[in-house]
Amino acid sequence: MLRYIVKRLIMLIPLLIGISLISFLVIHLAPGKPTDVQLQLNQKVSLQVRERIEKLYGLDKPIIVQYFSWLRRMLCLDFGVSFSDSRPVSAKIAERIPVTLCVSVLSLLLILGIAIPIGVFSAVWEGSFFDQAMTVFVFIGFAMPTFWLALLLMKYFGVTLHWIPVSGLKSIQFDSLSIWGKFLDLSQHLILPILISAFTGLAGLSRYMRTNMINVLQTDYIRTARAKGLSDKKIYFRHAFKNALLPIITILGLSLPGLIGGSVITESIFAIPGMGKLFYDAVMARDYPVIMGVLVIGAMLTLIGNLIADICYFYADPRIRNSD
Repeated sequence: MLRYIVKRLIMLIPLLIGISLISFLVIHLAPGKPTDVQLQLNQKVSLQVRERIEKLYGLDKPIIVQYFSWLRRMLCLDFGVSFSDSRPVSAKIAERIPVTLCVSVLSLLLILGIAIPIGVFSAVWEGSFFDQAMTVFVFIGFAMPTFWLALLLMKYFGVTLHWIPVSGLKSIQFDSLSIWGKFLDLSQHLILPILISAFTGLAGLSRYMRTNMINVLQTDYIRTARAKGLSDKKIYFRHAFKNALLPIITILGLSLPGLIGGSVITESIFAIPGMGKLFYDAVMARDYPVIMGVLVIGAMLTLIGNLIADICYFYADPRIRNSD
């Protein structure tokens, strides 16, 4: 097992470097420069001043030279300094990533707690009213734009009913609240973002689970189990369920990076100070170091998610262990 993990970790290094190279080239080829954003309010700035600022940021060098300079710092876990406020990028990411991970993990737990039972019971009762109702629900989840649903819920629960706050992470009086009061305040602010983040993922995962469960229930060993007189409960949950979960492992390995990517929309709408909001502000300001820092973190999470999925496969599927 240790040899398997070490081999996969070694393979992650060239993948991460390739992803960072492509990302670096793409963001530098996009229209606009950081100096254009910073100096757009002062049209009287001379060309010499612009060139001096570009030289200060190292933007006057060829792109490939800029990349290797950035890569050398990144290998030392130094993502550089933000162009917008001269703060270390690593410090800005460290401030924001706990919020995004909290929302993402809670959303993932909500997805697992609802999507897997929906998929299993839809497969067991295939063609029933429950299955048809869940199919309609899933299609609505796939088709409904996230931002539109978020605005509707904000309007109804926040503006019309005044039940929950619609923006930010804390209330103004947060520091004066008790520990329980702070917990309730944070929970109220996170209800809508978590629900919105989980909604589309819930629809997709429940369909995958239903399809996998139906395919497993049609296999020969399930027919053999029925012929031997095993109860439906043992067939569904002891034999079919475990095998139907195998393809879900790969999807779960990619779910966390996907939720972080989707947090750009959610955090921008709800004004939550997380990684998504940081990335959006950095793109608008052409803040290259922050953009690259967030992209590298996202790429690392994606690769780690794949590694975790492979490790889970290693334990869940004996064929992989025997072939290693």
